[in-house]
Amino acid sequence: MKAMSNWTESNNRLSQTFKFKNFIEAFGFMSQVAIIAEKMDHHPNWSNVYNQVTIELTTHDAGNTITDKDRTLAKAIDNLLA
Repeated sequence: MKAMSNWTESNNRLSQTFKFKNFIEAFGFMSQVAIIAEKMDHHPNWSNVYNQVTIELTTHDAGNTITDKDRTLAKAIDNLLA
């Protein structure tokens, strides 16, 4: 499990694409992120194509801008891969 790049800030979003060995690993990662996001009540915009997962974080109730909620979730996601 390796990140293709670090989190980038653009258009009021934190984003990163993660690449995995296969679809099962990518889906497992998404399941882990979903549990964390639900507990935080802060849900990502994301997509999955085969072994890649792209995540975009922005705080909708703050006017679609980056807040501490996004940074906290990004760190929690990073910790899954540590």
